[in-house]
Formats: sequence, structure tokens, C-alpha cells
Amino acid sequence: MAENVTLARPYAEAAFQLAKGGNALPEWSGALTRLAAVAASPEMGECIGNPRLAPAQLIQLCLDVTGEALSTEQQNFVRVLVDNERLGVLPEISELFEGLKHGHEGIKDAEITSAFALDDGTLKSLVADIERKFGSRIQTTVKVDPELIGGVRIAVGDEVIDASVRGKLAAMATALKN
Repeated sequence: MAENVTLARPYAEAAFQLAKGGNALPEWSGALTRLAAVAASPEMGECIGNPRLAPAQLIQLCLDVTGEALSTEQQNFVRVLVDNERLGVLPEISELFEGLKHGHEGIKDAEITSAFALDDGTLKSLVADIERKFGSRIQTTVKVDPELIGGVRIAVGDEVIDASVRGKLAAMATALKN
């Protein structure tokens, strides 16, 4: 996986520069998401690894399966990936592109893990608090983990705020040992 990210990084950066230069970040984001889903499918994986498929056939197959029409630049991007045998790393390219896009737009990703499902009001309040603390817009992923016992655990980048009962019990156990 780490190797795929290393292979994908220059392509994601190139796609980001093209999208930013053409003022088309949302369009590229959508296209890369669709292409990544196509490339990640097992059927397409067989086609990518098939030596009997000519590059032109693989390009056309990918463009046909993607569904919505891609811009000329996006089609050329697919050609470059096929020519360099990097079509298989499209999921990683898409993920890295989204990270670059969010950084450019000042958006940070936050993973909120709660012991119980959060209602909309509580989630909105929590997101507002996180946005104030980090001084940027927050895009959240919410998970439920009953092992937390109660409370929430919030991860934004490298920073983790553990306000869960399990986290507090672990901190008390560490304090008592010292």
C-alpha cells in the first residue's frame, strides 16, 4: 500500500495542478472518484493485468465504463496512467488529490468516534466546536464504537482529543501506576 501511495503521489499532484490551473477542482474530484471506483473493481483489475489488451483498448474500456464524459485533460490523464502502467493506483491518486484539494480549500478531515449514535444537533454543535478550535472548516466521518463506554474520541490530522470514558480510565490507571 505504501508503495502505491508513492507511485500515485506525482500523478495526484499533477492532476491537482491541472485542476487548480483550470479552476476545475470539483470536476476533477468527481472524475477521479469515478475513475478510482472503476479501477478498484475486480473486473477492471483483471483487464488492467491482462497483457492481451492493447493500451488503446484499456483506455477506451476505462473511458466507456466511467460513464459520464470526461474532459479532454481528464482523458489525457487516463492515457498517461495507462501508458505508464499506473491505472491500478487510481484509488490512491484520488485519495491524495482529495487531500491536496482540502488543504487548498482550508478543510481538515476529522474522525469522530462516539460510544453511541449522535443526533444531528449534537453533531452540528460538536463540529462547530472543532472548527473553532482548529480555525478551519471540518469534514467529518462519524463512527460508533461501543467499547468507548461513553463520550467521544476526535482525530484531526495528527491531533487526537480523547474525551471517552475508556480514555479517561486509561489515563487514571497510568496516573495511579506513577
